[in-house]
Amino acid sequence: MSELRKVQQTPTGTFFVCLPRDWAQKNDLKKGSLVNLDVTADGKLLVDPKYDAEPLPRVATLGVGPYLGRQIVGSYLLGYDTINVEAKDRIDAEARKIVKSTANSLAGLEIVEETISKISLQSLMQQPTSLPQKILQRNHAIAAGMVRDAAQAFISGDVELAKNVIDRDVESDKFYFLLVRILRTILQSPRLSEKLGISPIECLDYRLAASLIEAVGDACVQLASNVLALNGTKLSGELRRLFSELQCACCEADGEALKSFLCKDIALAEHVRSLRKGIESTCLSIEREAKENSVDLMPQILAAVSFLKQVYERSVDLADLVV
Repeated sequence: MSELRKVQQTPTGTFFVCLPRDWAQKNDLKKGSLVNLDVTADGKLLVDPKYDAEPLPRVATLGVGPYLGRQIVGSYLLGYDTINVEAKDRIDAEARKIVKSTANSLAGLEIVEETISKISLQSLMQQPTSLPQKILQRNHAIAAGMVRDAAQAFISGDVELAKNVIDRDVESDKFYFLLVRILRTILQSPRLSEKLGISPIECLDYRLAASLIEAVGDACVQLASNVLALNGTKLSGELRRLFSELQCACCEADGEALKSFLCKDIALAEHVRSLRKGIESTCLSIEREAKENSVDLMPQILAAVSFLKQVYERSVDLADLVV
């Protein structure tokens, strides 16, 4: 709740503002107490009465239920340091399996205690130490590799490569969840925002960028699953050439979109948009060539084209964050 107060000045020229009484009492401030003053990049003054106190660990307690996995992920994303899963009598084998598989899918979350009626999970990262930019770049590198390999698996009918793409999505999700957790922690801590050099508005942009990159990974899993359905069927020579051309164009757009976002390069972002005409032309060529080949493969080919177009559209959305 905001409150307006007048700035006053002493005879010697010092400016001062009186602190709200309720706020001071709530924070146990007395005459002579020290508070820390921080000036933010946008000129705001932050008054911290507990600057020298260690932040208390945040603990979430969950019961065993049908949405246990989602509740653990939600607590992790909200920045809880400890997540306790408790049952009145005992935690059954199925619930234990869910807890362990969910913990394995979240970076830095480990089981530190396990009894018949309680499992305690703890985040090993109490404070964000990695810059959001580095985590975003790492996750993008994983997604970019998935795009190349998923397309190549479809072109060559490589089932093993397709399975490898699907497996890598777990690692991609880990980085995505980690980044969301860090961004939410930064938004709750102005001092941390200053320390890491990322503003609340930039946190929102990074959150959107992370979501777009995660969506690219999901599209790759769909394309790889399509390869498994074909069970090793290979495309004709011309279709392989056209798909390779489409893959290269989509990968180029994907890479330039991230670079434009990180560097705030509007010209590069516009170049991502300019690739649309060539990509749509290649997609039409693939559709025409597919009609002249196997009718049985048409649904899979059209689906593969759709997945790669999704990759491009996500790249355009990422580049649009520049402006």
